Amino acid sequence: MPRRILTGRVVSDKTDKTVTVLVERQIMDPVYKKFIKRTKRFLAHDAENRFKTGDLVQIIESRPYSKRKRWEVLKEQVPGGDAMAGFATGGGSGEGEATAQAGESA
Repeated sequence: MPRRILTGRVVSDKTDKTVTVLVERQIMDPVYKKFIKRTKRFLAHDAENRFKTGDLVQIIESRPYSKRKRWEVLKEQVPGGDAMAGFATGGGSGEGEATAQAGESA
């Protein structure tokens, strides 16, 4: 069975070799059809104490390290590193530049 990979934000790094990762997901309400945010905290193993509070990380299921710690930090996620990042800022389309140039020449 494949191991799950989740993405979340480090909310605590106070313990040795452990970080607390807050994973947020959205579910649709069955009656009102609105999306509701659900959050869950996972304890993840960080062997080198590399990750700090506020880092966006990916965690993967692993062997049990302790009573509650069954996840391991896989890697740090770059904020805004997805494929659609250029479209959200308007940098990828180029339409604004074309209309501005057309307006100047007319």
